[in-house]
Amino acid sequence: MEDQSNRRLFQNTLISLAICLVAVLVCYFWIDRPVAFYVNRHELNKIEFFRWLTYPPPWLQAWAPAIMAVLLVCRVWRPFARWQKTLFAACVSLIIADQFRTSLGDASGRYWPETWFGNNPSLIGTGTYGFHPFQAGDDVGSFPSGHAARIMGFAWVWWLALPRTRPLLCVLCPPLLVSLVAMNYHFVGDVIAGGILGGIVAAYAAALGGLRRT
Repeated sequence: MEDQSNRRLFQNTLISLAICLVAVLVCYFWIDRPVAFYVNRHELNKIEFFRWLTYPPPWLQAWAPAIMAVLLVCRVWRPFARWQKTLFAACVSLIIADQFRTSLGDASGRYWPETWFGNNPSLIGTGTYGFHPFQAGDDVGSFPSGHAARIMGFAWVWWLALPRTRPLLCVLCPPLLVSLVAMNYHFVGDVIAGGILGGIVAAYAAALGGLRRT
């Protein structure tokens, strides 16, 4: 039964990667540039609400080790409740998803939608667009989105482990993901890829933690 579950998880991973590839290609050729120019033209990135929505993912990552440490101390006295085990797995998933994102970002070498720091090349700032594989650095780290990977890496564990949290996740996650595009921090394809990456990592974290509902 466990082998069958692992094979199903691997099959779902391959399907997710195939969907991601198609979606990223569609976005790259027909969606990313028009959306980025639209955001810039209508100055959506000056709306403070969207900026605020981009803060929680890095905050959560910064505090994830402390949260895990507190949970491990609690574990000394009693077994984890399901929500505690889910929280621990979600923190691990978030950290691993972001590390995957860093590695893939260096391998992909995609320029950003806008210039934000150090006169980095970008679509809006310098007219630079595309992937330049294996050019590591902050100026070519747009793909995949680290924020999206963190969001879905954390949230998808809860989605799988505690179905009762799904309505809340449906309210919280979409605005966080949309804000990344609305701020021109990422292209649409970056967010899709980051979200799928986070979801895949979360699925394995939930499976290894024995949290997946059957």
